Amino acid sequence: MASRLGYVCCLLLLFVASPCWAVKPTAPEAVAGASLVDAERVIELAQGLPDLLILDSRRGNEYAMGHIEGALNILDTELTEQRLAELTQDKDHPLLFYCNGPRCLRSSNAAAKAVSWGYRQVYWFRGGWMSWTEKQYPISY
Repeated sequence: MASRLGYVCCLLLLFVASPCWAVKPTAPEAVAGASLVDAERVIELAQGLPDLLILDSRRGNEYAMGHIEGALNILDTELTEQRLAELTQDKDHPLLFYCNGPRCLRSSNAAAKAVSWGYRQVYWFRGGWMSWTEKQYPISY
């Protein structure tokens, strides 16, 4: 009887806990100190700011399957203050961060890091790769 009760409890726990495993985190609505932009604004920024540094925070294999033209691939966990300073020490240099979209936290994490290090022109493309490809905007490989 005790083993049957234990079995039932384990099954119940599996059914109750499994929705928690299926829930993916959602990126925040905003990153303090960064300007939230949509895909159209990304194009405007790229055309209006020739020195715009576009940082793709996705994994290398995702980047290899396609990315926004001119984007550099640096995973958020690999972005350090020193690594960003190697790209630009100018705290007013415009930086744009993106990843897979609203269910991806990598670009929000990376943008928040840049802001915390004193960068003042930080743009965050929350819609990311998902929005970019839905709009069928040009991609690079």
